[in-house]
Amino acid sequence: QVQLVESGGGLVQAGDSLRLSCAASGRTFSTYAVGWFRQAPGREREFVAALSWTATSTDYGDSVKGRFTISRDIAKTTVYLQMNSLKPEDTAVYYCAASRFGSTGLGTREKYDYWGQGTQVTVSS
Repeated sequence: QVQLVESGGGLVQAGDSLRLSCAASGRTFSTYAVGWFRQAPGREREFVAALSWTATSTDYGDSVKGRFTISRDIAKTTVYLQMNSLKPEDTAVYYCAASRFGSTGLGTREKYDYWGQGTQVTVSS
């Protein structure tokens, strides 16, 4: 069993940076890939970024490539999403998710076994 708790969301202005954290509990968390998704009102949940369970590969959604970076601190069982050059269209609830031994196809929601409750990010223009 893995429990995920997101934090770090807030209200920022366009061009600002924000770092989200995903804190995990569970002894086997090191065997999970972690992904970030986001959902804006009235829209489908969208893939943002993912890190394979070996932490050797990453993947990003087209809309965030070059601006967002996913990373992991295994010792603290925390995964981060560094978001730079934020735009109003980045406004959404951001969710982290965990996929056991995940390494490929991490852009699809069905790959994930556990989800956090989400943290709101609002970017004003």
